[in-house]
Amino acid sequence: MAEVYAARRDRLRERATASGSAGALVSRPANVRYLAGAAPHGAVLLLGREPGGGDDLLLCARPPSGQAAEGRADEELRIQVLSAPAGDAAVAAAERAAAQGVDSLAVEEHHLTVTRHRALGSVAPRLRLTGLDRAVEQLRLVKDEEEISCLRIAAEIADQALGELLESILVGRTERHLALELERRLVDHGADGPAFPTSVGTGPHSGRTGHRPGDRRVEEGDFLSVCLGAAYRGYRCEIGRTFVIGTSPADWQIDLYDLVFAAQRAGRESLLPGVPCRDVDRAARHVLDGAGYGDGLAELTGHGVGLEIDEDPQLAPAAMGKLDACVPVTVEPGVHLPGRGGVRIDDTLVVRPEADGGPELLTITTKELLAL
Repeated sequence: MAEVYAARRDRLRERATASGSAGALVSRPANVRYLAGAAPHGAVLLLGREPGGGDDLLLCARPPSGQAAEGRADEELRIQVLSAPAGDAAVAAAERAAAQGVDSLAVEEHHLTVTRHRALGSVAPRLRLTGLDRAVEQLRLVKDEEEISCLRIAAEIADQALGELLESILVGRTERHLALELERRLVDHGADGPAFPTSVGTGPHSGRTGHRPGDRRVEEGDFLSVCLGAAYRGYRCEIGRTFVIGTSPADWQIDLYDLVFAAQRAGRESLLPGVPCRDVDRAARHVLDGAGYGDGLAELTGHGVGLEIDEDPQLAPAAMGKLDACVPVTVEPGVHLPGRGGVRIDDTLVVRPEADGGPELLTITTKELLAL
């Protein structure tokens, strides 16, 4: 992987040089990990001027631990541990760049606080700070096959955890209990941890986006919606499913489920290279809007995933840009009826051209409406 990280840093170096900066300072944790292999707490990456990364430096308050949640640092990358653990690695990096005669440094202004940005200027007043914009996020957009492999394993772990839960007795258990059990199972199957806080909604809570599990207990006849994800080597996937508890579903539950499933299928089938991101959202939203559920829908139909659970591209009505091959995204439409509950179906997929079979589905737990 050392060559991969070095190539990524060189691509960023080229962008910084083209914008007139002699170096770059990367502070956003996911971006540091993408370029360095690891992101110890508070670490920053200082990119030098020379291609090949010989003068690149990872600065951190404490030595890298090597734990899965933190990542494993590129063995070819130099690491400097601050003498004062409470120090700011970004400030130390600016001081070092100035001492080396660097006259301009591109920084992630969208991540640095105003206070931190001022601190950089105060320790190196002759250092011109320019904006790196979202250059690293743009590099991260298209994944290589090693990254997709990590996402594929994360999806397998999430599928396993959800599948085991469905085999257990659910009636009488609280939303919070089920969420905690799912997160334990994720770790048991090899995840770094949950990709985000697990959501479990029962009865009138079902189908709500981002519902925080509470003390409501599962009852016969409930809709049960679950949304969880696994992190594996830093890469995060997402899956959401809705079930009926105990009895055969009611007619209104079948109708609502079939509608959301049709919307999700429309979104999935539109995931092809060159398709505008807004068209994916439109495909799913059109199905729900046509059935009278246009009001109250989520702001977007899906989003990119990777080292963060919510990345570009955004699949939303006003989204700009088009899909590229090898971009992993979620498709997650849902409908919630206040006081009754609702349905959400969520998959993680990788955009692939039709010649390669079209979108690759990573989360494979059945989308059949099961009565548990």
